[in-house]
Amino acid sequence: MSGTVVEAFDAVDVIRTKRDGGAVPEDALRWLVDAYTRGYVADAQMAAFAMAVLLRGMARDEIRVLTDAMIASGERMSFAGLGKPTVDKHSTGGVGDKITLPLAPLVASFGVAVPQLSGRGLGHTGGTLDKLESIPGWRAALSNDELFAQLRGVGAVVCAAGAGLAPADKKLYALRDVTGTVEAIPLIASSIMSKKIAEGTDSLVLDVKVGSGAFMRDLDRARELARTMVELGTDSGVATTALLTNMDTPLGLAIGNANEVRESVEVLAGGGPGDIVELTVALAREMLTLAGRPDADVEAALADGRAMDAWRAMIRAQGGDPDAALPTPRESHPVTATTGGVVTRMDALPFGVAAWRLGAGRARAQDPVVHAAGIDLHVKPGETVQAGQPLFTLHADDEQRFARALEALEGAWAVGAEAPASAPLVIERITA
Repeated sequence: MSGTVVEAFDAVDVIRTKRDGGAVPEDALRWLVDAYTRGYVADAQMAAFAMAVLLRGMARDEIRVLTDAMIASGERMSFAGLGKPTVDKHSTGGVGDKITLPLAPLVASFGVAVPQLSGRGLGHTGGTLDKLESIPGWRAALSNDELFAQLRGVGAVVCAAGAGLAPADKKLYALRDVTGTVEAIPLIASSIMSKKIAEGTDSLVLDVKVGSGAFMRDLDRARELARTMVELGTDSGVATTALLTNMDTPLGLAIGNANEVRESVEVLAGGGPGDIVELTVALAREMLTLAGRPDADVEAALADGRAMDAWRAMIRAQGGDPDAALPTPRESHPVTATTGGVVTRMDALPFGVAAWRLGAGRARAQDPVVHAAGIDLHVKPGETVQAGQPLFTLHADDEQRFARALEALEGAWAVGAEAPASAPLVIERITA
């Protein structure tokens, strides 16, 4: 029949090659991603391929081709006309991880453009856009013209990534979620890096979380993921480094949306919790070094108000009012220490799940978040408490949510006689 397109490859052959531990040839892998994106390769076939990758792995060159094919499925942005270097940061997500909020304006205050194309939260890790939408008037959706104008003027932008970037990833991501293949390192790395490379940044710093509240709980696997992503960035001409950082305990004292914005503003005002400041400074130094500003004094920019000025300009540029009151919860429930002693642990994951059950996160992409919901910690591991002293407070708009949140927190913290061994926040730095 005339007009029939003859496909260059057969999906079953590609699946078999990977199932049997072989390397998929470059042209076959590029065809597979393209054919899946246009609907020729069925979900069932791509699911089989994803499972084969999970079980058999992929070589560095295969992961590079897979990533490049996912980038080629959509548009590529370029910031070449900005006249200043661009640097982005990506975190693999954690509990209380609001670092993007103080970090983007801090780095931008040194004349570097920070295009943070972010996502929304799903499950126990909150999304940066959800946090910022606590601010009255602030909007996540920007046109490309608005994005470029803001990067030229303010220097920092946090907004929703356009649907045109790596559409193959969006399709494959949804499939991995329902087929038990989320954990495959080649698929995680190509998913993250296809979007970041398509975004067009000159350089990229990865914050790869390790521990109970992280996607990667095992140090060796986190290191493998970080190395794979650094290699992908490097092979694509994006200067890339990674920090492995500790996510056994929630970051900072606020877990939620509005309360995390409040805490970020404290950091920009020269205060805030020590761990948030430490990680913000470490990542800022890393980003500024890649952007050609290795001598930038980031602590000075937090202390003298330059970072705060950039924050206020960034929020205003996206329609937000930096001086507006943030949402406050209707109901609060404090949890107190039953005995005196030293806080020995606060496990990140249960606190993340509890905040999610309070309404701070979403179970499905279409669910709304309650911006005022979440948890405020009053102490962290290593601190001494008296019996009856508040350890943390739960916040919700509906008091019926407290029971399930408290259920998630059973056994999640402990008070003992001896202080826990201190663990470094930044575990390791990984470069190409």
